[in-house]
Parts: sequence; structure tokens; C-alpha cells
Amino acid sequence: MSADRRREQLVTGLRQQGITDERVLAAIANVPREVFVEEAFADQAYANQALPISCGQTISQPYIVALMTEALKIEPFHRALEIGTGSGYQCAVLSKMCRHVYTVERYRTLADIAHERFVAAGLTNITQRVGDGNEGFPDHAPFERIMVTAAAHEIPEVLCSQLSLGGIMVFPLEERSGKQDLWRLRRHSRGFEREHLLPVRFVPLVRGMPDEG
Repeated sequence: MSADRRREQLVTGLRQQGITDERVLAAIANVPREVFVEEAFADQAYANQALPISCGQTISQPYIVALMTEALKIEPFHRALEIGTGSGYQCAVLSKMCRHVYTVERYRTLADIAHERFVAAGLTNITQRVGDGNEGFPDHAPFERIMVTAAAHEIPEVLCSQLSLGGIMVFPLEERSGKQDLWRLRRHSRGFEREHLLPVRFVPLVRGMPDEG
């Protein structure tokens, strides 16, 4: 079966799982996931499951990518920040939906691979940074939307400060050991409103930089 046909089947499956935002579904239909997985897992690129990538990280299952993207309620004029570039797949999906995506990755190896994939895919509205995701991307803040793809133990205050008024952040949080939940945070003039979405499982949001640079 061709990759295009498998991608169509994935989108159909996401609809059946409750993803209704047509722009999200169109973005997923237009991003070749097989480009963003490790070669050894290419035959599983359109399976609705997470897959391992380099540096002990993972590429999230398509349903979680779609759900988090839908939860952001992203608009074409938005500037979005992504914490955790990883394989680059989630960033590529976001880039199809907004004006510009700024993405931060602590592993240079992953950032370099993702950059090659972005270039190959002709994605020109992505700005990358290698650094500690906990610090965000202060040079380009504030952002209308922020997505965090690794679980912190508390709401990242620095990232909250980089969210524009009226903005939305979607992030996993592990407030109790072994229990992670996905949350949506909205910034209002009087503070923040937090909304629970569902239980999840993500790699941890680690402070600092790894030895590899």
C-alpha cells in the first residue's frame, strides 16, 4: 500500500477517534510521517502508536499529535512555540497551520536531523534553537500558542511568561510520580485558566543541556 493511501487511512482513523478540526486533519494529511521516523520503523510510520527515535526520545502517536494540535486552536496568523523538536513531525504539522513556528530542542543531534527533514520537505516557516526547553525562546516571545512535548513536574513559569495575552499553552504535567495529564492553559488579563484534557505518557522535560551538546 502506498504512503499516500496509508496517510488517508490514518486521517480516517483520527476522525473516528474524535478529531474534528478539518485544518488539523488536512495538516496531517499533508505531512509525510514516514520522513520523520527512523528508517528501521518506516513500515510502522502510519500505525497509531509512538515510536522510538534517537537520544532515547520518541515520536508521539498520531492521535496525540492531532489532539494536542486541535487543543491549541491555532489560527493561520499565529506564531507558535514548540518545546521539544524531537523528530520534527509535530513541528511540521504546526507549520502547516500557522504563520511561523519556533522550536527548541536540547539534543543537537535531533535538531540537526529535524533541520534536514524540514529543508527536504520545503518548510520555510520554522526557526530552530538548540537549548534548554525550560527557558523557551525569549528572543521571539511572546507567542500566541505554545506546545510542550515533554512532561514537567510543575507548570513552567518561564513559558507562561512567554505566552501572549489571550494565548493558549498545551502541555503534559507529572504532578504525582507516574501520573501524567495533558492540560490546556489560557492566559487572561486576570491570570491563567487551566483545563484538564486527558491522561498521557511523555518523556520528561529535563533542565539543562546533555553532554552531547
